[in-house]
Amino acid sequence: MHRLQPLANGLHTDHPVPGLSFVDDSHIPVDDPAAIEAIGRHEEGGTWGRWDRMTGAEGSWIAFTTDSIRQDLAWVIRHHPEHGRTVLLVRDEDASPWHSSWWGPQLLFRQGGYWWDGTTWYRPDQVWDAAGERFYRRPVKAATAITAADLLDDNAHPNGGRLLKVANFDLEAPPPDTWNDHLALWASRRPADARPLSQCVVRLSAPELAADQLIGVPEMAKVGNIAASTLRAYIARNQRDVPPPQATINGRSLWARPVADDWAEERDRSPESAAAKLDSGDGDFSIGLAELRQRLARRFFSALWERPDWRKRWALRFRTESAVHEIADNLAFSVAADTGDIINTHDLAATVRHAFLDEFASGKELDEATGDTGPTTFYGITTPVTHMLDWLIRHHPRTAHHLIGEIIGDAERRMDIPREVSADSIRTALGLDSKLPRQVRLDFLERALPPASR
Repeated sequence: MHRLQPLANGLHTDHPVPGLSFVDDSHIPVDDPAAIEAIGRHEEGGTWGRWDRMTGAEGSWIAFTTDSIRQDLAWVIRHHPEHGRTVLLVRDEDASPWHSSWWGPQLLFRQGGYWWDGTTWYRPDQVWDAAGERFYRRPVKAATAITAADLLDDNAHPNGGRLLKVANFDLEAPPPDTWNDHLALWASRRPADARPLSQCVVRLSAPELAADQLIGVPEMAKVGNIAASTLRAYIARNQRDVPPPQATINGRSLWARPVADDWAEERDRSPESAAAKLDSGDGDFSIGLAELRQRLARRFFSALWERPDWRKRWALRFRTESAVHEIADNLAFSVAADTGDIINTHDLAATVRHAFLDEFASGKELDEATGDTGPTTFYGITTPVTHMLDWLIRHHPRTAHHLIGEIIGDAERRMDIPREVSADSIRTALGLDSKLPRQVRLDFLERALPPASR
């Protein structure tokens, strides 16, 4: 979600943000990303600069630097060889987040996070695509880019505008009243070979952004199935990823209904919402935990009440520390002996086997991608996968013994991975991440690994 707010437009921007003043950026080499970075790079620290090439169009880049005059401010620049550049003045602490927000197809952000990739406008990023590890892109229906040429008419007068200097820029100053005059001044200062005004995007227009289609807090809360007071609290505390409004009129925040729908959809798809579907109604327990609790409660009740030799312990003269320790130990034993019902060991072993085979496959792919043709001694295994094998060894060593043989055999038959490589991979992983005492681990592996790999 794009929540960062720029302070002003740079004079050399091609795409002015509506409502913001224009600040002279002539002391910034806006056409040279390396020079932009160099402004903020100093051994004494306190300032920063960076630039990066962007994938896609050749010659596309992003850059930022702390301003050389006002170190509380910074400049961020997004350059595209076909679609022009954006130059914005921001707070220095926001420069790096701005840089990151442009790390993708987004060229412009407008009206509470709507963004443009040069051809299509999209709604604010809200609904997360876990499989693709990015937000779903939701195109805006019937979107039209409003350009500087569309806004400049006979009522816009350059003489009524003002070009500010960064040295005396007031962060608390209200936005310009007659912004089109400032836009006209900006247009009059552009060189003859600058991007045509008809290609300088200012904002977007779309049916969903029409004034009569925007909704306020009560309607937004209804879409999200919460109380209006709850939504106001979320906004005040910056919680629950409430999207920025598309407009603010007389202090009243207004959203496009599709943005509200996306927000409600993401709330409904969240881990908390998914977990709520499995709520047992028994405190904060899920269905599975509630079933486990009930099963253990029945077992404990049977042990404590239905066994005469334990039931008599309720008498005051039997309530000694050693007697309570004895009962606690027996109850703990009953749980430890029941781990097979809590976690099915055969299902877990099959899962760990597939996880190891996937780790081996990833290792082979990496070797091929890097051109490593030499003999491999072992493949690295991620810590979570190793932890699960270690858990099986510590809790169910017989199952783990069989599992290790299956992993090594499958890797040999299906991937042509020598058993010595698989064995060394397992040995190395456990050596790094096992909770077993070293000698116990070595003794177990001596018996679980193939004889030739000992």
